[in-house]
This record gives sequence, structure tokens and C-alpha cells, in this order.
Amino acid sequence: MLAWLRTSIFALLAVAAPLAAVWFAMSNIPREKHEVADRLSQFGAEARTRLLPQFLRAGVAYPPMKVVLVGLKEERRLQIYAAAHDGKLRYIADRPFLAAAGGPGPKLRSGDRQVPEGVYRIRYLNPNSAAYVSLMIGYPNDFDRARAKEDGRTNLGGDIVIHGPTPGTAGCIALSEQAVEDIFTLVADSGVGNARIILAPRDLRVRGAPEPDKAKPWFKALYTTISEDLGKLPYPGGSGSSVGSAMPSAAR
Repeated sequence: MLAWLRTSIFALLAVAAPLAAVWFAMSNIPREKHEVADRLSQFGAEARTRLLPQFLRAGVAYPPMKVVLVGLKEERRLQIYAAAHDGKLRYIADRPFLAAAGGPGPKLRSGDRQVPEGVYRIRYLNPNSAAYVSLMIGYPNDFDRARAKEDGRTNLGGDIVIHGPTPGTAGCIALSEQAVEDIFTLVADSGVGNARIILAPRDLRVRGAPEPDKAKPWFKALYTTISEDLGKLPYPGGSGSSVGSAMPSAAR
């Protein structure tokens, strides 16, 4: 019995070792490095072909002067708002989430798998993402850090992105390949410094704020800020296509 077991183990190792060597070699093949301009050359024209009719219907020249993205966690939609030279934000279109982990409530710490809630800058575009291309969200912001200090929380996590298709995601938002191409191209064409994102538990223009488990006292202030910023944006399909020129107020 012992001899048979040894023989079986050696046979498995003989098969597994070459496979492991192949996997190691493939995983260490240098990946082609891209610049943002390379990605725009790759898919920018097709993305603009999809975006331009939507901008035309909204009466906004392309590329816009400002972009506000709205990520609605419960509805699993990423809404696009943009403003031309008049500074008035108009609803352009939306794109569905492919995946997003967690539930209602802001991100509190690394590893909690929550999509953040708040108003954030887009920090930069990553043309070499492990998930195709991505947009880095500026989490944590000043509000997140201040509340964490009050709570005594550390290690808030980070690297929250909007990225391309993956089987799942932890704290980020995954979009289809075409959708992330559209958002990447739009923000690149408009300028990263002109883009913001509001991440909300749900569309607070339609329904009240949720009551997450173990809610903290400051959640109310957070949802008030998010609600106020959403209230500055025209509701998709509603009457009136423009709002005041102010960008979301809490992105710091």
C-alpha cells in the first residue's frame, strides 16, 4: 500500500511540475505597456461613435467641459452627465454595472468589499489595468478620513476603480468592455481634472436613504450631501435638461 502511494505521488508530481513551470513562465511574460494615447488610438474612435449621438440628443458639444458620473449601487447603473461651455449639466446616457460587491452603506475599511459612497474625483486613467482599462476613484476623500479618525478606524483601503469585465469585483465597479471604453474615452477627452463621480446607495432623488446595518451617526450627514448633489442634476427622462453649473461639492 505504501509503495503504491509513493508511486502515485511521484506520478502526480511528474505531471504537475511541468504544468506549474508553464504557468509560472506564462505569468511572468512581460505585458505590453500602453499609454492613454495608445488606448485611445485602439478604441477611441469607436467609443466616440457610440457617445456622439447621445451627446447630440442632449444638446451638449463633444468633448464636454465637465463630466459628472453617478454610480447607483442598488440600481446598478452608471449615469453620465456633461456640460458644454454654458456650464449646465445635462443627462447624457447610462451604462449598466457588470458587477459590484457589497450592499448599502459606505466603505469603512480595507477588505469589507463595499463600494464607497460619497463624491470623489477621478484621480487618473490606467491604460494597463489588470481588468483591461480603468479609472481610479479618489477614495478615501477628506470626509472619509475625518470620519475614520472620529471612529478610530485605520486602514481604510483604496485602489477603488471603474474597470473592465471580470468574473467579480471587491469594492470596485466592473463594466462591459464597450462601456468602460466609452467612460475611459469620455474622461480622457474631457480631461481627468474635469471629471467627478457621485457614488450613492440608490437614487436618492426617487427614494429616501437606506438604513444599513450598524449605521453610524455620521451616515445621515453623508446621505444629505449625496442627496443635495444628486438634486443638482436633472432626472433622466424628466422635464428640464439642465441645472446650475456647480460641480458636486464634496469631492476633495
